[in-house]
Amino acid sequence: MDKAIPQGAGLILEMDEEGKALLASVIPQAGSRPIDATWLTRHLAGSGYGGLCYLPTAVTQLISQYNSGRSVTALRLAECVDARLEIRISQDDMAATLDITPAQGGAPITKNQILAALAEKGVTDGILLDEVNQAIAAGHATALTIARGTPPVHGKDGYFESLIPDMRARVPQENKAGQIDYRDLGEIMVVRAKDPLMLRHRATTGTPGITVQGVPVAPRPGKEVMYAPQLTGAAPSPDNPDLLLATQTGQPVVVKNGVIVEPVFTVPAVNMASGNIDFDGSVVIKGDVCAGMTVKVSGDIEVGGVVENAHLEAGGSIVIRGGVLGSIDQKGGSDYTLRCGHDFHAAYAQKARIEAGNNIFINDMAMQCELTAGKHIKVGKARRGHIVGGRIQAMLSITARVLGAPNRITTACHIGVNPSLQKEAKALAEQRDAQETQLLEISKLLDFAGHNPGRLGPEVIDKARHTALSLSGEIARLREAEKDLADKIALAQEARVTAEETLHEGVEVLFGTQRYRVVGDHGAGQIQMGANGLELTPLEARS
Repeated sequence: MDKAIPQGAGLILEMDEEGKALLASVIPQAGSRPIDATWLTRHLAGSGYGGLCYLPTAVTQLISQYNSGRSVTALRLAECVDARLEIRISQDDMAATLDITPAQGGAPITKNQILAALAEKGVTDGILLDEVNQAIAAGHATALTIARGTPPVHGKDGYFESLIPDMRARVPQENKAGQIDYRDLGEIMVVRAKDPLMLRHRATTGTPGITVQGVPVAPRPGKEVMYAPQLTGAAPSPDNPDLLLATQTGQPVVVKNGVIVEPVFTVPAVNMASGNIDFDGSVVIKGDVCAGMTVKVSGDIEVGGVVENAHLEAGGSIVIRGGVLGSIDQKGGSDYTLRCGHDFHAAYAQKARIEAGNNIFINDMAMQCELTAGKHIKVGKARRGHIVGGRIQAMLSITARVLGAPNRITTACHIGVNPSLQKEAKALAEQRDAQETQLLEISKLLDFAGHNPGRLGPEVIDKARHTALSLSGEIARLREAEKDLADKIALAQEARVTAEETLHEGVEVLFGTQRYRVVGDHGAGQIQMGANGLELTPLEARS
């Protein structure tokens, strides 16, 4: 019996003379079994040609010719393909990346080839030789960073450093949750002529960078800050223009781009002997403010005694060591108001009308008062802490140890968003929209100039660029202001009324159109907006 003819008999494989291509020849053998692509692939791999780049058309032709018993002479079946590399430079010229397509039977990529390709692209700086060696060892790479430039270190903006840490600032001192630091009150700070107030730190120019092609990249210099002109009671030192000194005795107050020194006026008491006070600065009154008197200042008012039926108005804060006695609802009494732009502090208040731009703090009791605060009202520190009757209004919180009284006296508490904030937010949005529309038109103009050189004069282009830069800065400022307002409005939605020990019937809480009337007496509780409107929730009683 004849020996079986093996599959693939008569198929001859050999490399061409240059060793760059695999040639296939067929000498037909009678009775040989047909071959297919799977067998051919396996046979080529087994013969040591598995890494070559096969030519699909030639493979199909070889199988067809072999299976039909026709001869084949030196058919180019596969080729040796060398590895390929490509270098890409990033748009900012700060990085060069490498792609390596692996060899198919051909020569691998060498280190010299990569370095030569980098040199051809002009890459001279920041070459990462470790990454290059790793790519060569792996034989392939995809978007591998093999050169990295040094980015510039931009300059730091100039800034002001206060040299008096406890200086009063005309900005709210609270955290993001709207919580106030209830620290003990101190005396009004006083500085004297030539005392240092503030130090200006100059902007830095930054450190230049360099691209992978060795081109220097200039840093963006920081923005300088300048002391505001004509700061009242302060001036730069003649020996150091960055050092701000006091030029008079008074109270230091941080303002935009500097410090002013408000003169402090001290009087024993305000009465018929002293007369009314209208002063540009701060006032310290060691004794009482008598009935019918008026004190109006641009800074702070500090009273060592009691204020009775008087009108006080301060651009800063009001501190009353004693109490306040007003005349709300008294027959034949005059309406007196204590008004300040920042915080109000007093030991107690009775039948008084008090308005504060920020917060109202009363140590003992507020009875039948009208209290209005832009943020918080807190009654109770070292003493009883009762709010009894009256009308109490604050945007964020009203807090007392005891709210109301056992005889069910009406105590109206108003909380929630200040309508002026909503109006301000709308006005800011409209202003920003207008600025963005103007910036869009200028951008179109600059784009036209870029695509049509010479059509617009250089002075027109320079002016457009300057305006665009100015608008961008203004838009950024408006966006920041809108965000601050949105945060305040969102915070106001969490406004609350808190009784830390007792909540009596007769207390009413109003939040916009929502109203909550307390029925019955309760222990420690808190009223705020819930899923179904204003809700009362219990608190753990104070120990």
